[in-house]
Amino acid sequence: QVQLVESGGGLVQAGGSLRLSCAASGRTDSTTTMAWFRQAPGKEREFVAALSRIGMTAYADSVKGRFTISRDNTKNTVYLQMSSLKPEDTAVYYCAADRRLNVGRASHDYDYWGQGTQVTVSS
Repeated sequence: QVQLVESGGGLVQAGGSLRLSCAASGRTDSTTTMAWFRQAPGKEREFVAALSRIGMTAYADSVKGRFTISRDNTKNTVYLQMSSLKPEDTAVYYCAADRRLNVGRASHDYDYWGQGTQVTVSS
């Protein structure tokens, strides 16, 4: 089993920045690929970004150029640096992990999930 704990969410004004963190514990050999998803009220969960242990990345078009995913393998932690935030980025952000080497964009590509952290961007 893998436990994922997100942190770093909060309230920020449009145009501002936030950095989310997700710390993994347990079977960290099952965190080959880590990703961020988000879910806004009344909407389905959507892919944000993914990063494999060997550096493969994927981003949703809506965040490309504004968000950066990174990881520190020594700390088993993945980060999401979010800049130029917009009100439409408001959502609960979830960290996900999977043992496979595949920067998938679908929820079913990931076996492990965190509890989520709220990000609210005010206009």
